[in-house]
Amino acid sequence: MTAEPSISVIAHVIQLSVAPVFLFAGIGAILMVMTNRLARIVDRARVIEARLTDEPDGPGPIHAEMLTLERRARNISLAIGLCTTTALLVSAVVAVLFLNAFFSYNTSTAIAVMFIAAMLTLIAALILLLHEVLLGTATLRFGPHRS
Repeated sequence: MTAEPSISVIAHVIQLSVAPVFLFAGIGAILMVMTNRLARIVDRARVIEARLTDEPDGPGPIHAEMLTLERRARNISLAIGLCTTTALLVSAVVAVLFLNAFFSYNTSTAIAVMFIAAMLTLIAALILLLHEVLLGTATLRFGPHRS
């Protein structure tokens, strides 16, 4: 049985937990951007699917756009999953910080590993977001064009 932590120990843990709270705000904003992008991709795919019956069998511009939209949707979906994993890992860091205040375990390695994992998943999510944006802008055309 461990002794009750003092108020000053709990206050210190709360101070340590403030930084991850700001990280949550950033992750939430990134998730909002990603979900909005996914919604736009889905909306565009629905419009294109309606036009697929007009295209004769075989690959054409409409079919190519559908394939690009599919790749974009896969990338952004994976990015959303990775961002969510980041938030879960940061939550675990905060939980372990508080558990450390109540129990006399050395959790510094666990906290460091979870935080590093959180940063790696965030980096991977941002790379996928960038790739999705690059895919979206690579096929961007303005004004009338000739095939």
